[in-house]
Amino acid sequence: MQPVLTVGLDGSAESLAAARWAADEAEKRGLTLRLLHAWPLLATEPTGVPSEVDQNYWAKRLVHTARAELQARHPGLTVVESLVADDAENALLQAASESEMIVLGSRGLELVESYFLGDISMAVVGRAERPVVLVRAEAQAEGPAPAPVSRVVVALKLHGSSEDLLDFAFHSAAARDVPLLAVHGRSVPLHARVPWGVDHDVTEEMTRDAEAQLSAALRPWSEKYPQVDVAESIRLASPAKAVVQAADGAALLVVGRREHRRGMAPHLGPVAQAAIHHGRCPVAVVPHG
Repeated sequence: MQPVLTVGLDGSAESLAAARWAADEAEKRGLTLRLLHAWPLLATEPTGVPSEVDQNYWAKRLVHTARAELQARHPGLTVVESLVADDAENALLQAASESEMIVLGSRGLELVESYFLGDISMAVVGRAERPVVLVRAEAQAEGPAPAPVSRVVVALKLHGSSEDLLDFAFHSAAARDVPLLAVHGRSVPLHARVPWGVDHDVTEEMTRDAEAQLSAALRPWSEKYPQVDVAESIRLASPAKAVVQAADGAALLVVGRREHRRGMAPHLGPVAQAAIHHGRCPVAVVPHG
């Protein structure tokens, strides 16, 4: 079976924006697009009854309508429909385990009302075994196509494993034929602060050390993806602030999170939290060791 990219649909503007983004992404990566709608009260088998008494009618219409639009935009894309009689969180987590990635709508810090957003989407981001991409409605609004965006941005901590994160980021940049910007934010320590500002000897040493670590982390991936133009950015600011600022105007922001351990509550670090709530571009949250 061809690898699948799954998008969650609930009829909201955000989930439809996510579906449009997911269709573009599936086409770039050569993946099948799966449109998933979950609701515990869905009939598990075809009912064969008229639409006026079919309890699945509106769910079918939602998915059919989205599929028709996406097939018109991407006539060569394979699109499959999936109606699941289950809680949305369970259905999405199961789908994530079967997919290359899962895509959901996002409203950032705005009031959450739709079924796939809020607690459900955050639980999926925190628990999914595969990357989860969150897309805002304004990023995929109807109307003339926006000017091409210039880069993929990836946030790096420079300690611990980052292979899955870098693989996803480089693959995403290669699929779009755009440069990759690797960003590392590092707060200035208290001992480097002086009455007139900062001790530049200390900050220069910090920057040189971070640059060496960042270059070493990126080198194997630059060799694996020679077609990707890579830039590095060391910013003396909180990692969360550095990443959100760097992502302004990006095609995609890629951040990591530690793999979820069974029996523990899902946890997102401050960089992932800031990216999800304040980033204006699509945000990919990639689990890694």
